[in-house]
Amino acid sequence: MATKKQDGTESVQVVKKKPRGGNSPVIGNNGLMVNPGDNAKILNINIQIFNMRNIDMDDVDAVAQRLTEYFKLYADADLKPTVVGMALSLNGHTRQWLWSVAHGKPIGGMGYEANLRPEVADLIKKAYFMMENQWETYMNSGKINPVSGIFLGKNNFGYQDKTEYVVTPNVQQDNDYDPNSIRERYMIEDKSDSDSGSDSGSDFDSGAETDSDS
Repeated sequence: MATKKQDGTESVQVVKKKPRGGNSPVIGNNGLMVNPGDNAKILNINIQIFNMRNIDMDDVDAVAQRLTEYFKLYADADLKPTVVGMALSLNGHTRQWLWSVAHGKPIGGMGYEANLRPEVADLIKKAYFMMENQWETYMNSGKINPVSGIFLGKNNFGYQDKTEYVVTPNVQQDNDYDPNSIRERYMIEDKSDSDSGSDSGSDFDSGAETDSDS
């Protein structure tokens, strides 16, 4: 870019451009949005989740109150709620446990813990799918880093991007053959059998004549 000086001469200002890929959200700190106090805010949320008392998981009202408390915690901090955080707020469970509840799968490895009541399971499913809807809304509205969004969709909600191939075996059926070709095939096999039988018979006769001569 050229600019004019007071004496009428021009000076050329060189604009330094970013290297190739310099705007990529996965290179360097391009994808980071860090403000002073963010780390403390996130840590305070986790401290509050850690200090949540266990609730009766058979009590529908108690579970509903806890889920509301969890979402309000993130709303007050103006942060996006997380799947793991919701699982932790429900008596310190994992996201694998939460995924099993949301998809009606057996809750393995719990031992002492009985299965949830249907009313409680339905409530947790609703909250989980609400989280999925939030994630989808963030992605459609450009409210989340695309790389992070794809990672969360695959790991938390089972989304996949893959190509499937359908392979059909080429197996011929009996009705695919012409009747004449089938007949010829069996005639050739019968002929080969008869030839082998005649050879064996001639060998036996020659052997018998040899014995009689001796």
